[in-house]
Amino acid sequence: MKVLTFESLPSTHLYLSEKIKSGEFQAPILVLAYQQNSGIGSRGNAWNAVKEGLYFSFAMTQEELPHDLALESVSIYFGYIFKEVLVEFGSQVCLKWPNDLYLDNKKIGGILCTKIAKNILVGIGLNLVVENPEFGALDIGVSREQILNLFVKRIKFYTWKQIFSKYKLEFSKNFQYSFHHKGELVSLKEAELLEDGSILLRGERIYSLR
Repeated sequence: MKVLTFESLPSTHLYLSEKIKSGEFQAPILVLAYQQNSGIGSRGNAWNAVKEGLYFSFAMTQEELPHDLALESVSIYFGYIFKEVLVEFGSQVCLKWPNDLYLDNKKIGGILCTKIAKNILVGIGLNLVVENPEFGALDIGVSREQILNLFVKRIKFYTWKQIFSKYKLEFSKNFQYSFHHKGELVSLKEAELLEDGSILLRGERIYSLR
């Protein structure tokens, strides 16, 4: 995968989206920025600036995705692979359904997915160092390059079935968290993870759609 590195970008995700739409860039490609000041999170939220972070977005064609992966669960698939990379380095991070990285009760990162024609764009942001104690940060000392190099090697290493079987075993970690659904903050305490990555909660089947 081709990797482009920038000292600073307003948003790696928006930058890559524009280049893919214009035809200037073609998948597979990854854009990394050492700093970004207008990053976009889920639900359109701006990514909070931190002292040091890892910000990157990459594009793949749908044909490159595992054949058994539902598009609605792309954020879970890549989010879990990224989480596992951090765990390999010694982190205690967990993936909160469907696209947030958490340490204890603090969010330290997130995954955002976008579909453009036949391309899937995945943006990942991770707090490495924060000055404000209200924000969470990675609990280990590891460089951006180490994380990214290992993640790129792992991107096409798994099937959805393999990822799902692992995530299902630790899904109970989600029970202490909540997520936004139809404008409401909903507890995951009674959620049941289904085989396609959706959840069954209060009689409703809910998909990530991120």
